Amino acid sequence: MSYAIDFPGAVTLPVVESNKTFPVGRIYCVGRNYAEHAREMGHDPDREPPFFFMKPADAIVANGATIPYPQATKDLHHEIEMIVAIGKGGSNIPVEKALDHVFGYGVGLDMTRRDLQGEAKKMGRPWEMGKAFDDSAPCTALKTVAMVGHPGKGAIWLKVNGEVKQKGDLADLIWNISETISYLSKLITLRPGDIIMSGTPAGVGPVKAGDKLEGHVEGVGELTLTYAK
Repeated sequence: MSYAIDFPGAVTLPVVESNKTFPVGRIYCVGRNYAEHAREMGHDPDREPPFFFMKPADAIVANGATIPYPQATKDLHHEIEMIVAIGKGGSNIPVEKALDHVFGYGVGLDMTRRDLQGEAKKMGRPWEMGKAFDDSAPCTALKTVAMVGHPGKGAIWLKVNGEVKQKGDLADLIWNISETISYLSKLITLRPGDIIMSGTPAGVGPVKAGDKLEGHVEGVGELTLTYAK
């Protein structure tokens, strides 16, 4: 089969210690999944049902990249997250079976044009242009379940120019990975290649041109990203 237009083909993520790559289909992000982050965004952290938004697969940026500051914003924010790569699809997945569907884990950034997101909220409009823009999903290579197991606790942090801005622990997720997968699978049929960004701890804040970001999830990986001046 040949394409009718020029098309770059599938977006992929490297797999650590493998010559194979992971094809990325869809990216689902969990909103406000750490209590302190919910509070800093002005919301009650009580355990309400999770909600999701999406990013396009081609928003992924390779680890270590230097990228341009995004257009149409004066308030770009960082949000560090552990990402979950789905290796086996399904719908209505029971919580106790959910981790069987995971291929591996990585570190990601949910970059956010906060000014565009805030304006959309005020007007009762969708968030897409605040979240689903070019280069808005930097990600590391994936480590398989065989390498890291299923991380349920461990430090997650982000530094900007060497200064810690976000800090938390995976154990503080309001909805853990099993529960998140199960709940999402009741809304859509998960497919192999789906990525779930599991939520960000407190401390989200602005990024300027020239800033270097360093992210960490204990046992999972290290992510670096630089915004060009």
